[in-house]
Amino acid sequence: MSYGCHVSTRGGYRAAAVRAAEAGARSFQYFPKNPRGLSVKSFDRADAERCAAYCAENGLVSIAHTPYPTNLAAEDSDQRRRTVDSLLNDLDIAESCGSIGVVVHFGVYKGPEPLVGYQHIIAALDEVTARWSGRTKLLIENQAGDHAFMGTTFEELATIRKLCKLPEQIGFCLDTCHLFASGGWNGEPQAPWLSKAADTDVLPHIAAIHFNDSLFDSGMRRDRHAVIGEGRIGEAGLRWMLTEPLLTHIPFILETPTDGTGSHTSQLTRMQEWGAKR
Repeated sequence: MSYGCHVSTRGGYRAAAVRAAEAGARSFQYFPKNPRGLSVKSFDRADAERCAAYCAENGLVSIAHTPYPTNLAAEDSDQRRRTVDSLLNDLDIAESCGSIGVVVHFGVYKGPEPLVGYQHIIAALDEVTARWSGRTKLLIENQAGDHAFMGTTFEELATIRKLCKLPEQIGFCLDTCHLFASGGWNGEPQAPWLSKAADTDVLPHIAAIHFNDSLFDSGMRRDRHAVIGEGRIGEAGLRWMLTEPLLTHIPFILETPTDGTGSHTSQLTRMQEWGAKR
């Protein structure tokens, strides 16, 4: 199995891959540009290609994560336009780095008609995929429900993908803390959500898992990550996920607080120990 963590791109994209490998990761996530804005980045393509080469040589899998202001559901048309342009830039960077996908959330819609928000999401995804010809996919992540009700259920994720014109360019990223926070999982092993993910046709398209424990109880809609095994999800449920045969082909990537040394190494070791006990 491919266990990994989020890493900084300080020093460049190849440096990020090296940083992940040195921590003991076999997969990693990174921000392709400043996570606090939607500006289109003119990036060092040669460095990105060196990242791709390093990952290929060392068997590393990577995904990118869109900046925080990315909002597919935005009411403001200018923000949606900037979101589309930013996503295309993210995809270009990720493809150059050899990444399998770019993680994106539905975002937040505050208007009076929820249906309009979903329409905005589909329209934005359609525009991005129509203008994108690479192999790197958009990976829609389930949301915790802390800022908006949208994106918390498998039914929503599946329906949005199905209604898009080019669904083959869209996959999913499952966040364990978000699933727990939204009330979709109470932390038990052999959880019903796995069957629901299969029944809604989400499971076959999950390309990455954000493996995060939670600081708050299930259903509280509080998106606060905890070190695995030290939060409210509990060790039993997290261990189950690492040993579930239907999930073993998917990279599990930590977005948790780092260890005391500023590294995820001890948590990656814990994942290896848990996953080995099948």
